[in-house]
Amino acid sequence: MRPRVARRQFLQGFVAMTTVSALSPLSLLGQSDSPFRVAVINDEISQDFGHACEVAAREFGMRWIELRSMWKKNIVNLDEKEVAEGRRILEKYELKVTDIASPLFKVDWPDAPKSKFSSEAGFRADFTYDQQDEVLDRAISMAKAFHTDRVRCFDFWRLENQAPYRAAINEKLLQAANKCGQNGIILILENEPSCNTGTGAEAAKILDAVQSPHLMLNWDPGNAATLGEVPYPNGYNLLPKKRIGHCHCKDAIKTAKGYDWAPMGGGIIDWEGQFNALKRDGYDYAVSLETHWDGGGSPEASSRKSWAGMKKLLQQAGAL
Repeated sequence: MRPRVARRQFLQGFVAMTTVSALSPLSLLGQSDSPFRVAVINDEISQDFGHACEVAAREFGMRWIELRSMWKKNIVNLDEKEVAEGRRILEKYELKVTDIASPLFKVDWPDAPKSKFSSEAGFRADFTYDQQDEVLDRAISMAKAFHTDRVRCFDFWRLENQAPYRAAINEKLLQAANKCGQNGIILILENEPSCNTGTGAEAAKILDAVQSPHLMLNWDPGNAATLGEVPYPNGYNLLPKKRIGHCHCKDAIKTAKGYDWAPMGGGIIDWEGQFNALKRDGYDYAVSLETHWDGGGSPEASSRKSWAGMKKLLQQAGAL
């Protein structure tokens, strides 16, 4: 059954929580020994949010975490009690939130042919186009509740020919970014191979077309690689560096059938070069492990191995 978005009831439940003083214990913590906010997406470890936070903080030594789904619910579907419990767990493990990894705009564009990717929602997300305004409202409420200034979105399911719809899609992105801006939030657009913006080259075009200070890029070299782009240096060099607001970290390998995921450091992406370039260019936002690779036997074991590779690459780049 498709989840219902009970917007009015949900938003009322956050009135008290979003008025907490900015001087909470979370906001007083310093950054780790890195120019970046080194993080992991929580559900890449476990759907048990407490356990995921324990691994991220106590084992991985992180001070940041990215929120996508927990307790088998998408982040935008959490109720008031679940949010309160999530906040309690974050405070226990002294973790701050990089962003809300929402499923916003991971849907078909309404006036276009149905995309061949439109059945791939995943991560407990199954929303219609008509629900997207409410998804955005809930994502903004989540950002305020979890004390982050970033919400992730996508560029609608990939079309064979997006040209006839591009201007209208850009306007929708602009409207969403402006709404985020009115709430003190940055909208970060992820390059995703199953969506219309999948590579660095495509991301550069969208950022040029949608000139909003409230829209930045969630740069994902792994995703770009699966569309045949060399993400670093080729794709990265095309990007406006000041508009990169988040970075996902996963690796990929080329196979006879196309591409598959790999643990960090075990694929074709020059992550040491990418980390060096981000550091050189003054980037100081998140580098967030999005394992995806499942060769470790379980999500937690796979993430543990991928984090070992990422940690080594950060150290080689002088960023940890």
